[in-house]
Amino acid sequence: MRVALFVTCLADTFFPGTGRAVVELLERLGCDVDFPMAQTCCGQLHGNTGYRQHAVSLARRHKGIFAGYDAVVVPSGSCAAQVREMHPGMVGDTHGAMAGAMVAPTYELSEFLVDALGLTDVGAYFPHRVTYHPTCHSLRLLQVGDKPLRLLRAVRGLELVDLPGAEECCGFGGTFAIKNAEVSTAMLADKMRCVQDTGAEVVTAGDSSCLMHIGGGLSRLRAGVAPVHLAEILASTEEAPWAPAA
Repeated sequence: MRVALFVTCLADTFFPGTGRAVVELLERLGCDVDFPMAQTCCGQLHGNTGYRQHAVSLARRHKGIFAGYDAVVVPSGSCAAQVREMHPGMVGDTHGAMAGAMVAPTYELSEFLVDALGLTDVGAYFPHRVTYHPTCHSLRLLQVGDKPLRLLRAVRGLELVDLPGAEECCGFGGTFAIKNAEVSTAMLADKMRCVQDTGAEVVTAGDSSCLMHIGGGLSRLRAGVAPVHLAEILASTEEAPWAPAA
């Protein structure tokens, strides 16, 4: 299967290890992974802040760059939702009948592994106590359900503990955290309290944005809980185990 990685702005800029983990994991599972170098932002930030024409231009660009693949895999429920749920309408505004001819099927990582490859056990090894935060877009727009949990339960050595109030937003929400800083901080405090109550060593999610928000708060508290993207856990093996970033 010829797969394209849409790495997202945040992973490309701040968390390149997440992108590398996706490639390592998919290649281990037999996929031919390509990284289109011309890829840019999906336009979600622009659309959410009222710059619709910029968002439409980015949607059209994305369509051209990712055409011709069997699948596009995204390590972000947020950006996957933008491409799948918002791009068709944006491109349809200016291209009419071309709206249906979008990019190859776009999957959030856990969707691709479970739905497209039919896997829950990907041969991972991660001997740590882990709790999982289901991010808003993956939960509510993509409706990935328990796919990430099924993948985590199959990881050897991993102890998965339930997160209290798991479905509550962490308070990031992109520009929401900037425009509504006090509300965002209060939501984050609730989420951090729940994470700490689990006694987990690691908090994981499918979006680097939420992990950046939660992880930043936990680091300021010196809580000793590491934020680790789901891709990095699934890419970890006994031969090449995950290690905290230096």
